[in-house]
Amino acid sequence: MPAMFLIGIDVGGTFTDLTAIDEATGRVVVTKVPSERRREAAAVLTGLRALGIESRDVRRVVHGTTVGTNAVLERRGAPVAVITTAGFRDLIEIGRTKRNIPALFVPTFVRPKPVVDRKSRFEVTERLNADGSVLVPLDMGSVDRALDAAFATGAEAVAVCLLHAYLNPAHEHAIADAVKGKRPGLPVSCSADVVAEYREFERFSTTVLNAYIQPLMERYLDALERELVASGYRTGVLTVGSSGGVLTAETAKRLPLKTIFSGPAGGVSQAVFVGRQAGLQDLITYDMGGTSTDVCLVRRLSPTIATDNLIAAFPVKTPQVDIKSVGAGGGSIAWVDVDGSLQVGPHSAGADPGPASYGLGGREATVTDANLLLGRVSASRPLGGTIRLDPALAREAIERMAAKLAGLDLHRLAEGIIRIAVARMTASIREITIQRGHDPRDFTLLAFGGAGPMHAIPVAEELEITRILVPRHPGNFSALGLLASDIKHDAVRTRIGRLSEAGLGRLRRTFSEMKTDGAAELSEEGFAASDMRLHCSLDLRYLGQAFELAVPVDPETMTASGIASDFHGRHLETYGHADETGEVEVVNLRLTAWGLVPKPDFPPYRSETVTLGEARIEERPVYFNDSFLSCPVYQRERLPAGAGLSGPAIVEEFGATTVLFPGWAAALDHWGNLLLAADSARLARSGSDA
Repeated sequence: MPAMFLIGIDVGGTFTDLTAIDEATGRVVVTKVPSERRREAAAVLTGLRALGIESRDVRRVVHGTTVGTNAVLERRGAPVAVITTAGFRDLIEIGRTKRNIPALFVPTFVRPKPVVDRKSRFEVTERLNADGSVLVPLDMGSVDRALDAAFATGAEAVAVCLLHAYLNPAHEHAIADAVKGKRPGLPVSCSADVVAEYREFERFSTTVLNAYIQPLMERYLDALERELVASGYRTGVLTVGSSGGVLTAETAKRLPLKTIFSGPAGGVSQAVFVGRQAGLQDLITYDMGGTSTDVCLVRRLSPTIATDNLIAAFPVKTPQVDIKSVGAGGGSIAWVDVDGSLQVGPHSAGADPGPASYGLGGREATVTDANLLLGRVSASRPLGGTIRLDPALAREAIERMAAKLAGLDLHRLAEGIIRIAVARMTASIREITIQRGHDPRDFTLLAFGGAGPMHAIPVAEELEITRILVPRHPGNFSALGLLASDIKHDAVRTRIGRLSEAGLGRLRRTFSEMKTDGAAELSEEGFAASDMRLHCSLDLRYLGQAFELAVPVDPETMTASGIASDFHGRHLETYGHADETGEVEVVNLRLTAWGLVPKPDFPPYRSETVTLGEARIEERPVYFNDSFLSCPVYQRERLPAGAGLSGPAIVEEFGATTVLFPGWAAALDHWGNLLLAADSARLARSGSDA
């Protein structure tokens, strides 16, 4: 019987990572290919060919994509027409008339323009009351006039955003039907379907962005599926959503905004899987790639989920794994500011032309070039299996920068570039830990991505973290995580009211309706009842507050006193205080419907080698703290089970390099993870240096 493979694909800004797992044996095959800007599907197909796996032997393809993210960031979405309630044409431009931190303190701040110009926003006659009842019936004549004007603008998608539609979607759905009648096949996004909860500006903004990227996502997924079928694949492609679950292609086409943090969410899913295997419950995921670094807090093996997010300063009100991104990666460009200070990022050299050492035309020094000059990355082992780095080109780029800095020593400059990148990354980790009342020293840093293991120790030392876990296949870790993700659907209903025993009956009835709908959706996708999991929660706040906290509940057994007690506890944990005499208000009911898919079975780590010497491939000088030290280099795939290492040392593997600094030790665990631990004296010195 031929082997059957599951394939995970993470389309990043610099590389497209592919991971295939043999279902029968757990064998893992990985590869990387350069991403192709605006031709993401072509890079996916190139990577599939590079895996060398016959299409008939593939059972499932799951991928994470940045197509939607990049379209919003670069403002190259499709032309959109907005249909809204009379008098609310300018709501998405007015917003909440406030700035968001840090723009609050920037005197030159200019509010970003909406992605839809005013001339493409049209009003219709209708009005709902705040309880969803009809105040002014929908005038279909005004709808026809608005649509004729919208189509005249060349709109490729329509966003329907009516006041209070989250309580009564009838008017929005009638307009959507009118669009389909006039222009069959034209994508339509109704606010009640994209995000069915109150706060009009956030709901309208989310719906408009969904429509803005919908045509692009449809074309991308249609082309990818068409090419897969033409290549002999018998399976469609699944996409990981921003909240960590898998979406079918149809759902991703209909609700593309749910894929904004698609790839990074796969890495967090795999981190939870690895943490459970390794017996670690509290993690800080640290994913450093070629373009950016993504970090996330995982407590008790549960990543933080946020429902109020921003992309390019636009509100996005959909559930997402709370991932913070910073423009610091291996390809981040070093530059000199007008005041003569050294800066790194957020601009990246990407895959083309890439860092100077790629030899593809790039001339600016990057973090990768700095690491190459310091000997921390190999010049003989091709990066990602395809790109051979040129030390001479890296040196020339850093020499050009040194000339701008009064002839600063090249190696000290290279180390300075890395330290600045590390400072930017640690700032993002402080944001999700210290600024939210968590001590990073209580967590294990889980480092992955092509550049994460190389910089993990400097990042950990800045935060006084003493434990680091570098998983197997860190360079393809997010792609691997895509295969550990289940199908997931999120639903929400707004029901604002004070928490009381009398009101629990209404909440139970609403949850019952939501569970029925969630189970029906999973059933349509082929899931049996035994493979479904339905989780409920309430968004709660103190009476008079403007923002909510989510509290998990069991609708069958919940009591008002029990819910209030849980809320007080979460409020204390999150904000450092709670008012146990304060009245609690219900805002939203949320349901997460999981469809469980078979998980890859990873066998324990085995190696053909017995001694550490068999894994040693060379010795080279590596720069640490102002001097070069002779450093052994090991091939990770040949490390014997249970191996222990002392720094300084380098561990190389396909797609990533782990740098073990002096004063640190590493051990290989039962599953092949590298566990790094700091010498207490080393950490004390680092703290005093800071």
